[in-house]
Amino acid sequence: MNEKLRVGILGATGMVGQRFIALLENHPWFEVTTVAASPRSAGKTYKEAVEGRWKMENPIPAGVQDLVLKNVNEIEEVAKDVDFVFSAVDMSKDEIKAIEEAYAKTETPVVSNNSAHRWTPDVPMIVPEVNPDHAEVIEAQRKRLGTKRGFIAVKPNCSIQSYSPAITAWLEYEPYEAVVSTYQAISGAGKTFKDWPEMEGNIIPFISGEEEKSEKEPLRIWGKVEDGVIKPADFIKITSQCIRVPILYGHTATVFINFRKKPTKEQLIQKLREFKGAPQELNLPSAPKNFIQYLEDDNRPQVQLDVNYENGMGVSIGRLREDSLFDYKFVGLSHNTIRGAAGGGVLCAELLTAKGYITKK
Repeated sequence: MNEKLRVGILGATGMVGQRFIALLENHPWFEVTTVAASPRSAGKTYKEAVEGRWKMENPIPAGVQDLVLKNVNEIEEVAKDVDFVFSAVDMSKDEIKAIEEAYAKTETPVVSNNSAHRWTPDVPMIVPEVNPDHAEVIEAQRKRLGTKRGFIAVKPNCSIQSYSPAITAWLEYEPYEAVVSTYQAISGAGKTFKDWPEMEGNIIPFISGEEEKSEKEPLRIWGKVEDGVIKPADFIKITSQCIRVPILYGHTATVFINFRKKPTKEQLIQKLREFKGAPQELNLPSAPKNFIQYLEDDNRPQVQLDVNYENGMGVSIGRLREDSLFDYKFVGLSHNTIRGAAGGGVLCAELLTAKGYITKK
């Protein structure tokens, strides 16, 4: 790419917004040129706005520190100087739906980390290795919105990344039911231990809305585009429990699964290790070389050892074994703010750029 695309970050001061900014430092295709946040932050430099609450491991990128934050609600002002935006705004679901559509109608593509549009029928919810073909629904969405280049694309819930890629690798064996429990890091709530000291040494057995997402969102990414909308799959039933645990980064899942066609353990492991998708074939900048790793040791995957596999963009699977009630059970792990949030959004934008949906204005 000869000239970098100009990127705006909506909700730039929050944890996911910060992660977008950290991941986009020195990106070969994209350059952050605009940052936007709530009216109370507007007018401050980015460095001033996040002083004392920068949550990333590395310092604020030099190229962003002195950018002056715009008011995210001043849509035309934000949109005029960018080619597309990443959305990580903290608003009500209805407000997010409205503002993301408003940005799209300025002919600005929106790649969103938010859940508001995940069930809008003509909005693709993309895991780039799993369902890149869902991007084709964008043309129907543009007709509805009355746009030529503006659209919305979303990424799915962070926790499903820890198990749905493995099930995707096994679809030919016809999985038909699964029991999933997720053990989710506090950063999934936008928190650190400094923000949430009561989580130290604690477990909370409830995360609002997460169980429905864990059960339903995989069906949408495995669905098909028909008549300009995405029809969710119905070949598998998933039931889940979602638990908050005292971990900063990394969502772990335990999964019990049944298949109509009975594979061997060796076949399942081979499918995991061979699995790749469009990001690997297109050699996208943020794509993990090996999307899924299978770990043979009984005590893996572990957050401390494996959460940063492939710079946080890969998925780790282990403890695959036969079960007394189900066919098999396994443990999965993914980085919730990289692959599960901002990194997955960046990879989605790279895919949409490679496919020609995101271009220079």
